[in-house]
Amino acid sequence: MQEFAQEFRDAFALILAGDAELLAIVLLSLRVSLFAVFFAAVIGMPLGAALAVGRFPGRGALVVLVNALMGLPPVVVGLLVYLMLSRSGPLGVLQLLYTPTAMIIAQVVLVTPIIAALSRQVIEMLDAEYAEQMRSLGLSRFATVPVLLWDGRIALLTALLAGFGRAIAEVGAVIIVGGNINHVTRVMTTTIALETSKGNLALALALGAVLIAIAVTVNALVSLLGQRAEVREAMRNA
Repeated sequence: MQEFAQEFRDAFALILAGDAELLAIVLLSLRVSLFAVFFAAVIGMPLGAALAVGRFPGRGALVVLVNALMGLPPVVVGLLVYLMLSRSGPLGVLQLLYTPTAMIIAQVVLVTPIIAALSRQVIEMLDAEYAEQMRSLGLSRFATVPVLLWDGRIALLTALLAGFGRAIAEVGAVIIVGGNINHVTRVMTTTIALETSKGNLALALALGAVLIAIAVTVNALVSLLGQRAEVREAMRNA
């Protein structure tokens, strides 16, 4: 019990001291996940909006597919990205395997369906609310997308935060395509797994505490934005 308590003290000492290795791992994790969410948003939001306002053959099947892809197994995504980026794969010439870029690609594949599905729900509700007003202005369905995206920006931020929460906690895909290389592709989740297996619990606990703090912050922001959206909706309907 005493040794266990000592590990916790050592872990918080690393955090309070701003340990260089700890900070490097945390910053790499944030950089990879933020870039992944950015690119996933660039792809997912327009896709979600198109599914929300579009009326075309196969739309229902695409909606089902996007919703299903939200539950993609990370290790399967990691395997597919690995095959694409390996030397014998179609993108092997780019030599991206075992780099932060490969990890970003894997996270983009995982996060894009989440952002697309949540964006579709938000835009679909707003489209139903403003449909008659938009049509009276002579706007086509797809011309209303920028307006709806702006009006739903708070709810869409919630979708981005949900995607970031998925990305920052990912381990299966990033360890396959990143290789968990020290000072190159070692992020928080993969380091926790490695250091725990090595018995270096202080660093693992320190990174775990940081990861939990990030998760709590993200969830708090999602809750706050959700409350703000509800207040705005109530004021609009008043």
